[in-house]
Amino acid sequence: MAGTVITIAQQKGGAGKTTLAAHLALAWAATGKRVAVIDIDPQASLSTWFALRRQRVSRDRLSIDVAAITGWRVAAEVERQARTHDVVLVDSPPHAETESRIAVRAAKLVLVPVQPSPMDMWATKATLDLARAERVPALLVLNRVPPRANLTEAMLATCSAFAVPVAETQIGNRVALAASLAEGRGILEMAPRSIAAGEIQALAEEVLGAAESGFGIAPARRSAAPDLARDRAEPAAAEDEAEKILTESA
Repeated sequence: MAGTVITIAQQKGGAGKTTLAAHLALAWAATGKRVAVIDIDPQASLSTWFALRRQRVSRDRLSIDVAAITGWRVAAEVERQARTHDVVLVDSPPHAETESRIAVRAAKLVLVPVQPSPMDMWATKATLDLARAERVPALLVLNRVPPRANLTEAMLATCSAFAVPVAETQIGNRVALAASLAEGRGILEMAPRSIAAGEIQALAEEVLGAAESGFGIAPARRSAAPDLARDRAEPAAAEDEAEKILTESA
């Protein structure tokens, strides 16, 4: 049985994509899952961090296979890793259109981290459009959430206007997440009873469950002739509503 492929994608930089990917991979491995990480971001931040981990952690009980690869070989590598692992996590590049599309196409779920700010929400639309175009389910996760309930609520309303599922678990703007990575460890290893660890563990369970159940936004293929006028009108209405909410919250 092929493993579950999850692509973490966000075409806007600075959303905490790679940090989240590292913590999620370790969280899944901690439950006994066979995990592979494929880093297709030219910056190679994720694969570089795992190399640091191998230097810092002498007796690593969490075995994670890591591959850094780009270009036309991405699809074949994802397929190869999926044959021998339970979970394959693909860290996609923020701006490379072709490679991002390949990574999204290969996935069962696209996880889209977004910071709760108007600018980040606007920039996320391109990633969601890519998931829709490839008919792959997507799930938004609010990341680096500050303790400002009013702004977060405004962002949740925006997500609703985009008709995009949002993870119940939110990841707070917690220094401990970066601090643990600086030591070559995940938050579940450094501070397993912390709030940050609880959030990562909950998100890991939620994301994997969503991927395995096929939960997400990808529209079903129509068997009847499509109503083109309605298809054009509904996304436009959703985008107009989202822009209104974002403008009011800015």
